[in-house]
Amino acid sequence: MNPPEKISPVEQNKLDSRYLRGMLKESLAADTTHFTKNETLLLKFHGTYEQDDRDKRQELLKAKQEPAYSMMVRTKIPGGVLTAEQYMVHDELADKYGNKTLRITTRQGFQFHGVLKKNMKAVIRGVNEKLVTTSGACGDIVRNVMAWPAPSFEPWQAEIHGYARDLSDQFLSQSGAYHEIWLNGEKVEPPQTGDPEPIFGATYLPRKFKIGMSGVWDNAVDVYTHDLGIVPEVKGDKLTGFNILVGGGFGTTHGLKTTYPRLGSPLCFVLPEDLLAISKAVVITQRDFGNRKERKNARLKYTVDTMGLDRFREEVEKRFGKKTQPAHDIQLKKIDFGHGWRKQLQGTWCYGLFIENGRIKDEAPFRLKSALREICRELKPAVYLTPAQDLMLAGLTDSQKKPLEGILKKYGVALVESFSAIRKSSMACPALPTCGLAISESERLLPSVLTQLEKVLNETGLSDIPIITRMTGCPNGCARPYNAELAFVGKTAGTHNIYVGGNAVGSRIVYLLAEKVDGPSLASTLKPLFTEYRKSRTPGEGFGDFCDRLGPEKTRAIVGAVVAEKETWAVRG
Repeated sequence: MNPPEKISPVEQNKLDSRYLRGMLKESLAADTTHFTKNETLLLKFHGTYEQDDRDKRQELLKAKQEPAYSMMVRTKIPGGVLTAEQYMVHDELADKYGNKTLRITTRQGFQFHGVLKKNMKAVIRGVNEKLVTTSGACGDIVRNVMAWPAPSFEPWQAEIHGYARDLSDQFLSQSGAYHEIWLNGEKVEPPQTGDPEPIFGATYLPRKFKIGMSGVWDNAVDVYTHDLGIVPEVKGDKLTGFNILVGGGFGTTHGLKTTYPRLGSPLCFVLPEDLLAISKAVVITQRDFGNRKERKNARLKYTVDTMGLDRFREEVEKRFGKKTQPAHDIQLKKIDFGHGWRKQLQGTWCYGLFIENGRIKDEAPFRLKSALREICRELKPAVYLTPAQDLMLAGLTDSQKKPLEGILKKYGVALVESFSAIRKSSMACPALPTCGLAISESERLLPSVLTQLEKVLNETGLSDIPIITRMTGCPNGCARPYNAELAFVGKTAGTHNIYVGGNAVGSRIVYLLAEKVDGPSLASTLKPLFTEYRKSRTPGEGFGDFCDRLGPEKTRAIVGAVVAEKETWAVRG
């Protein structure tokens, strides 16, 4: 594929990188604490973001010292499935080279934070020795393939995770740069003929590309939010095929109306044996038609909207090699967080552990990291990372149930039943102090906001109602706020916009309720709306459905909000 005549500097950097090599190998050998701008762009393809501690930035700048640089290293775990041994290597490397915490991502991977440049190779080699990779965990490439995180609850579950692994393998970078730089150190020259990246080409994709595979009824992966969403169809106990959705994505920019969140649109239905081929065809169509001049409009959602779904389908079918079937009815009914004890098909047990904002740490008296280390060492469960930043421990026998609960109690880790319904349904992005894009707090703020919301919900008699609640420190949407029932999105330093009106299955976009609300006022702003919800909701009506039924004008009147920005996202997808 020939690149377009005029491309952005980022595209030029990819083109000049010799298939993601650049000068990374030389820079790693240099005695410096950070990389150049062009190198940081390439690092993302290898699974790393360069960051600095923003809590210290101004102090260091005043002292005329360089920022406190460190690296976030992200692992790519298809479907979030790990062995106990693979979990343990993450735990050990976080202690040895990171900030002694692990963070479960919203895409079923792990993030190490606080890794110094000189230790990056040791971390990446360490996870690869246990058959885990960081390649493609970030960058303009297919990211980690997500899959329904239910461990053997259905006869066809193993097939779902098998397809997730196959999809991940299909879209791994083929250039050899990753192994050359991080693993064996041997130089691998690109071939003189042929393309070392037959799917991606020399400039890879216009932007990141996300794939998620839901359950048949359970939308824990938020399948509508992915560039490529895959919904299995099952008849009886047999997997009969997949509905394919395209064009989901949540990244936006405040005040820029050409950016917007979008839910995936049904494209077609394919048989199981065609899943890899149709997925490849969609990715290649995005490679060929995606916007390479303006990165803010480079995701697949904009390609679909610019081309129109019918024309996009035609181009996919050209690359697929045949006509597609129309999409079938989608049966998704809920988002199941998988908390607590569940019986597996083979008679073993799974325990779903709530982990607030995905942060695994030891912070007395709460010592979750030590607890999970002992559980994996002594009980050796299979480990499933969930899209809600939680963790499931599977394959446990009857005799291991009490020991597991005993280990959690020993380290001060509360069982899932002790958390409120709204807290168990919440998640936040990391935001400050590490994320360079963060405008306001998220992970560090949400727990206290939830404590205030719990008080409000108790006062209004709604404490048992689960409300899917998400917070981000900027509008890019990493914690998937725009289809939640209640969302807080960083607007300015110390303030958030409040959004409501999504639903409990993740198939509806929110609307703006109030803007620029400071952190201490988020819960009190919502109290009149919760009071009205208690008084006026219909039987079984969820909070998001209630807000959708009332609409923006009525809900804003209830909370006394005047919205100047008037974000009006057209319903897409």
